[in-house]
Amino acid sequence: MSLSVDVYVVGEDDEKNLLDVPEGSSDLAGFERWRTSVWGSEAVRSLGSRFFPILASSDLTVAPDQVADFLDECALIRSNLELVATSAGPAKSHGEYVRQISERLRNIEDAAERARNVKGGVIIW
Repeated sequence: MSLSVDVYVVGEDDEKNLLDVPEGSSDLAGFERWRTSVWGSEAVRSLGSRFFPILASSDLTVAPDQVADFLDECALIRSNLELVATSAGPAKSHGEYVRQISERLRNIEDAAERARNVKGGVIIW
């Protein structure tokens, strides 16, 4: 299974309405096991992250008024990818693992930018 990242807007009925993923974008946010091995890892926690570690125990919902802070956290993780990608495992090289995490983080950053543009939020699930 894979984690997905989506953008939502709050409707008049206070319901979260998911937006379609635009052509050219991806909703892939990593493998299910990345909840603990990447996004909720000790390496990410050691950076002072407060959003991503939530994925270790549940889905992550970023409210519209938190998107700017979430983008700051994405930038923090991006600037520390070498640290975050500490345990690639025997199946892939460290460089490949860094590249893979970077690609999924780019999808998350893209979703957060789209959310900011529509005054919406982000869900990773």
